[in-house]
Amino acid sequence: MPSLKGAVVLVTGANGGIGTHFVHQALARGAAKVYASARTPRAWTDERVVPLVLDVTDSASIQAAVEAAPDVTVLINNAGASTPTPGILSHSDAEIRANVETNFFGPIFLARAFAPILSGKPGAVIIDIHSALSWYAVAGIYSATKAALWSATNSLRLELAPAGVHVVGVHVAYVDTAMAAHSNDPKKAPAELVHAVLDGVESGQYEILADDTSVQLKAGLSAPIEKFYPQLAALQR
Repeated sequence: MPSLKGAVVLVTGANGGIGTHFVHQALARGAAKVYASARTPRAWTDERVVPLVLDVTDSASIQAAVEAAPDVTVLINNAGASTPTPGILSHSDAEIRANVETNFFGPIFLARAFAPILSGKPGAVIIDIHSALSWYAVAGIYSATKAALWSATNSLRLELAPAGVHVVGVHVAYVDTAMAAHSNDPKKAPAELVHAVLDGVESGQYEILADDTSVQLKAGLSAPIEKFYPQLAALQR
């Protein structure tokens, strides 16, 4: 089973609420080093944390990260973008591209860049943070990019398994971070989410459904589309 003990972890979006807990909890579970990456990394008081400049939407920045962190054994694709309102047609080219570049291309290009480093290493893991909205398209372009990442994670899991890289997909509804500040729905504490994710990784899970909403949405995927989206049924009356 994968273990965080002795691991060298790279966390994208490490400045945010979820990313910060990945840094701290990885260390608490015995990680030897954590690269805490962000476009503008912040200072950390623990000498085991290495701030790392990384823009997941920039290929040169990704290559620089690979060169700066050649000892990584665990890659956590946590960085994400969203739009202030749902929908696709209502958003600008720039908003749509920002979501696609950050939520979809970023994790794929990072996985491709770090695959040669991770392959064959004991305990090698890639963790992709999806969303319950991967399965529920009410968030427009955000849902679309997370659904695409879910599919890509499934493909990467099959492709990297022969090289000994364990690929994990995480689904969760709202988490109590700045990204979800607009919502009044129940929110999971970031610390609880990260604890559940790392427990799942260390128990060998491939897919982690971190809350009841994610469990219910996945279970409902086989239902007729009108049942999944009752607003469609209403239009047919």
